[in-house]
Amino acid sequence: MGLKFNSRDPVYVQVVQHFKERIAKGELEPGGEVPSRRELANKLKINPNTAQRAYREMEEEGLIFTEGNLPSRVTKDEQILRALREELIMEATSAFITSMRSIKVPLDEMLENVKENYEKTSNNEGKGEND
Repeated sequence: MGLKFNSRDPVYVQVVQHFKERIAKGELEPGGEVPSRRELANKLKINPNTAQRAYREMEEEGLIFTEGNLPSRVTKDEQILRALREELIMEATSAFITSMRSIKVPLDEMLENVKENYEKTSNNEGKGEND
């Protein structure tokens, strides 16, 4: 499940963020089953109460749902999924802009660099190291 915890943010918040990123990337598909709370706690080596809190948070945000005794699943609600994607884009953009402003990069230079690097990485996608 590849999650490394930092000491700044509460663990349950980091778990929620991890799930958001996996959903946005399509690693967890709409309607797809998510691990049980106990299973997640064991995989991540966290307290089961922390896993429960993360799941409760995700249910409140509408990211996952649980019906009866069935396993929890990722929402199929397109509006929630679209909002999640927009939220992650805004977070990444904001962090990037803050970083660029801290080193006083002018907007035109920043945009030029973003475009150039985006195109470069897009062209290199799918190519192996030996290509």
